[in-house]
Amino acid sequence: MTILRILCSPRGSASASHRLSQHLVDQLVRSRGGQGLPVIDIDATRLPHVDAAYAAALCAPADPPPDACAHGTLRQSDELIQALRDARYVVIATPMHNYTVPSALKAWIDHVVRVRHTFQITPQGKIGTLADRPVFVAIASGGEFTGEAARQPDFLTPYLKAVLGTIGLHDVRFHSAQGTARGARAAA
Repeated sequence: MTILRILCSPRGSASASHRLSQHLVDQLVRSRGGQGLPVIDIDATRLPHVDAAYAAALCAPADPPPDACAHGTLRQSDELIQALRDARYVVIATPMHNYTVPSALKAWIDHVVRVRHTFQITPQGKIGTLADRPVFVAIASGGEFTGEAARQPDFLTPYLKAVLGTIGLHDVRFHSAQGTARGARAAA
């Protein structure tokens, strides 16, 4: 069991979402009486977008043979899904770009939301196959998207609730640092 942290900011460890996610990771470790779980960091900014073989596999009635998944984004997808399955907790550190998820987070989502692996298609719709576990989302936004000072829409949190729910992750908790465009004092 691990703490899986998905890092989505192009600013890396200098980002407000990374700092907020580190606070969440530290809280998880403290809540376990100091008995830490290994933290597995995945830098989503380095993930490739899915390729043609991946797209063909999604449209096929069954998965390709294992040797067909030995390279390319199908293999990457398998590895990312396994890391997700192994996690006791998931922490997503993300900025809000243009009111929604940044492309790096979308790339990770495209890899892990995969038919026959993390959800099944049934007559009732898509049914997630992952065991639910806590998902903590650390969001940094230059503007305000909640409360009285909100001046921009939020398409990020409803999208993440829906897409993570599709794969069976329903215990999603959002934490945010808003107004970071106003400088370091506002970000603090």
